[in-house]
Amino acid sequence: MSPLTITTRDAATGPILEITGDLDYETSPDLRQAIDRLVLARGQLLVLDLAGLQFCDSSGITLLLAARNLAIEAGADTALAAVPANTARVLGVVGLDQVFAFYPDTQAATTAQPPTAVIADTASRGTGSRADKVES
Repeated sequence: MSPLTITTRDAATGPILEITGDLDYETSPDLRQAIDRLVLARGQLLVLDLAGLQFCDSSGITLLLAARNLAIEAGADTALAAVPANTARVLGVVGLDQVFAFYPDTQAATTAQPPTAVIADTASRGTGSRADKVES
């Protein structure tokens, strides 16, 4: 078991949470605290950098969704960066690849189309799928 480490840093687009180690039932309260401490402004992008994630169970997936919900409440957006193959597979099986935008790394996430434009695009099309906006 790898200990969970969460590092928060700021980028021009908004906060980045670097999540490394095992994200499971026992360690998920640590991520919950980090999410609860986040301050997001309208139009920002919250990037969850999963490059160092070794394992993620259902409680970890629940917290990824909690981070997304926090962003939505603030009028911000969420992106997942450097998602490990095993985690990407699970997220795809449960349909969350249609909810989250995936990027190869944090730089790609923070230099992609600005999140405010994505939010505006969602409203104009009337669709709910985040993946449609990233690929269009």
